[in-house]
Amino acid sequence: MPAIAKRATRLSDGRELIYFDDADTKLPPDRPRDPRPAEPRPPVPELRLDPLTGEWISVATARQNRAFLPPADLDPLAPSRPGRPTEVPGEYDVAVFENRSPSFGPAVAPDGAGPGADADPGIGLGRYRTGYGRCEVVCFDPRHEGSWADLTPSRARTIVEAWADRTENLSKLPGVGQVYVFENRGREIGVTLHHPHGQIYAYPYVTPRTRRLLQSIDEYGPSLMGDLLAFEQGSSRVLIKGEHFTVFVPFAARWPVEVHMLAHRPVPDLAATTGAERDEIARLYRRITRAFDQLYDTPTPYIGAWHQAPVGTGRDVVRLMLQVTSPRRAADKLKYLAGSETGMGAFIGDISPEDSAERIRTALDAVGE
Repeated sequence: MPAIAKRATRLSDGRELIYFDDADTKLPPDRPRDPRPAEPRPPVPELRLDPLTGEWISVATARQNRAFLPPADLDPLAPSRPGRPTEVPGEYDVAVFENRSPSFGPAVAPDGAGPGADADPGIGLGRYRTGYGRCEVVCFDPRHEGSWADLTPSRARTIVEAWADRTENLSKLPGVGQVYVFENRGREIGVTLHHPHGQIYAYPYVTPRTRRLLQSIDEYGPSLMGDLLAFEQGSSRVLIKGEHFTVFVPFAARWPVEVHMLAHRPVPDLAATTGAERDEIARLYRRITRAFDQLYDTPTPYIGAWHQAPVGTGRDVVRLMLQVTSPRRAADKLKYLAGSETGMGAFIGDISPEDSAERIRTALDAVGE
């Protein structure tokens, strides 16, 4: 089978657009140019330090004006049509482009800036810095609606290749501290577009969740993630034991529906995976999302979050992990982050992880391979 093809170009305002063509694509190699007049890019956000937590907050005011659940004929992620130009000028299998309203960027740090440069100046009042970085949109399919559960195996594999490519290239940008690949699916999650898509953030610092993971590894020892894999593989919460990844409901699940997929070898990020590992990622993630939609009569909202090692630290101890979570605790009920979770960061589980694993295992059996 031919290889997945990558075709890079630019939109009229200078943003990068990259087409990833399926290995079995029926599309021609040439793509039309963006017919829209050039528009100015938004200002780079300002990062402000919260002295109570040591966390950076991005003040990205341009995001206030982004599209919100437009009808199909105004879908900005659909291929352009005569008289209806969109973010993607031509037909595509998978398309990746710089976000028009980014949370970080569009400018990147000056050449020579190290990973997450100047991101941790210590606690102080009124501290701020420029929100350098990059945010990209990954269009999974040209159709207006759908999700990973609706994709062909070939298309799923193309998306994984795009994730790995963008992780590698974004990690090389000056000042980038961490690359985060994720998917939001469903109105209940807060999506602003129905179109099946995900996003990639290149943060100018190491995120709070990953900083806490690094602290846990420091306290436990460098074998933490390998030992965690062995612990979960010996539990009743295992859903799938693959050749390269194990899928399980974690011992201390926060959400009513929560599934983790952990690499068997100490691979730090998607860019470092082999072709065989990417094949299995595509197959297993597709099975997981299809199983989620078997849990209820209507599609299950979820967030698919790829936890990767930072660019400049922890790469020998942080192991690639997917976490897919849903707040849906019953057919007509959602778990909201209320007083304890929002105010104190103290989660309270509504469903036992073992019971959740049994339900998801039944759903996996229903969808098969």
